[in-house]
Amino acid sequence: MPRLILLLTAGLLACSFHGNPRDVDLDKIKLPPGFEISIFAEDVPNARSLRLTPGGTLFVSTRREGKVYAVRDTDGDYVADEVYTLAEGLNMPNGIAFRDGALYVAEVNRILRYDDIERRLADPPEPVVVYDDLPSDRHHGWKYIDFGPDGKLYVPVGAPCNICDEGDPYAAILRMNPDGSDVEVFARGVRNTVGFTWDPLTGEMWFTDNGRDNIGGQNQDITDNSPPCELNHAPRAGMHFGYPYVHGRAILDPEFGAGHDPADYTPPARELGPHVAPLGLEFYTGEMFPGEYRNQIFIAEHGSWNRRQKIGYRVTLVRLDENRRPTSYEPFAEGWLEGNDNWGRPVDLELMPDGSMLLSDDQNGVVYRITYTGR
Repeated sequence: MPRLILLLTAGLLACSFHGNPRDVDLDKIKLPPGFEISIFAEDVPNARSLRLTPGGTLFVSTRREGKVYAVRDTDGDYVADEVYTLAEGLNMPNGIAFRDGALYVAEVNRILRYDDIERRLADPPEPVVVYDDLPSDRHHGWKYIDFGPDGKLYVPVGAPCNICDEGDPYAAILRMNPDGSDVEVFARGVRNTVGFTWDPLTGEMWFTDNGRDNIGGQNQDITDNSPPCELNHAPRAGMHFGYPYVHGRAILDPEFGAGHDPADYTPPARELGPHVAPLGLEFYTGEMFPGEYRNQIFIAEHGSWNRRQKIGYRVTLVRLDENRRPTSYEPFAEGWLEGNDNWGRPVDLELMPDGSMLLSDDQNGVVYRITYTGR
């Protein structure tokens, strides 16, 4: 079982946080008037999921690096001055969650728990195995995990393919007790969600889903522009969101759609851009941003890899009406894509107590901080 280690000391890192990391030009990032972006933490290679604790520790996962980090801002200047490498040698540890002083980490086939972790960043404990009966497929095997308002741990299992029909537990969101017991399927027909959260007003789940690739076969025009990625709303257990039979609101899959009616499945709450790869999402509940942003959804779009003209590589905003129905979908932060070349890839979002918003970028290995000054 991997032993947690402190790879880099705070003293060695403190001097590295003055200035921007190489190739990160914040002047290229376009935000609405009054907003600013800065670097909260660098030297966080392949930074993916973010979890900020009440004690002020920011846990950061990775996918390619096999590591989990802890980031601390000890002097309160909103620039991190300590980065601990907590775990190495893990199997795509993208998913992290925090509860009752323990850090939960999802590998491809199991979930680990590191108890009393904040008090032991420099000498962490051996992890406890919470659950180890997840599929071992690496295709869409990286996970995003979180605890819901019901106290359950939610764990997705992606489809082990581009398009296939493997049945449970694939293409589903599972949930379980914090100790790994009473595992059940919460939602089906979910190809690959790498981000979900709960509406602060209703307690209902919202999640992103990445649409299939190569739906047009040799017709690149169809493949480029179909199907849409999705923002989905799951107010209750037992819903089916269409995969692999239906994509978007009414696109029947050319291989698996025959005999299926889109009306039999839950459509997306909002269709997003085709192949924008939406990952983390966050309802804004802080006080810093103007009131028009409160309880609206921000989405980190990682960016397309298989379109002739790339899209995504940005943070978007989905506005909801009083009935919690999406009314618009618009860019909020963009500039990491220049023409057809990208120099950054947004992954996940997290709110700070002062109302500012953190954003991870796994291409640059940094965590940004977005603030509103009104200037």
